[in-house]
Amino acid sequence: MKATWKLQDAKAQFSKVVENALERGPQYVTKRGAKAVVVLSTQEYEELTSNKLSFKEFLLSCPKVEEDFEFERQKDYPRSIEL
Repeated sequence: MKATWKLQDAKAQFSKVVENALERGPQYVTKRGAKAVVVLSTQEYEELTSNKLSFKEFLLSCPKVEEDFEFERQKDYPRSIEL
């Protein structure tokens, strides 16, 4: 369940925000009507941030292209525009 709190209300009822984050899921806090932050449980946070490859590891884990593979370029022509 997505819950949204105004900053003023979240400050006044911070314990309730934390309790809801633990029981119901992420709690969104707005500042001047725009989403500013999300309060979520440590379990959810760790699920989001753990077991992620670094950018280098991600690139190295991509499938390899065979050396004799030939790329075929599309023969698109530029569109005509009026100046």
